[in-house]
Amino acid sequence: MNAPAKTTPGYERLLDVDGLEPPQPMERALDALAQLPPGHYLRMLLHREPYLLYPLLEEDGFRFETRPGRRALFEILIWRSGDEAAERAALAAL
Repeated sequence: MNAPAKTTPGYERLLDVDGLEPPQPMERALDALAQLPPGHYLRMLLHREPYLLYPLLEEDGFRFETRPGRRALFEILIWRSGDEAAERAALAAL
């Protein structure tokens, strides 16, 4: 539940912050994204939609897709704008 971001097969980095209270999910997401290698995307699992995170992602040059989750209420896939490999991998994971 409180595990740090980890690499999963392919280009995905998983960040499970389900059940954490604000601002921990946002802080952990921003930390994980600062270390995101080219070609990778972040899959964030959480129990509430992170409305305050979205404008920060856009300001920092990230794109994202939000969907109902399978393992948590929400899954947010996040990748750097212009990173076509990461975008393809993220959208294929939808």
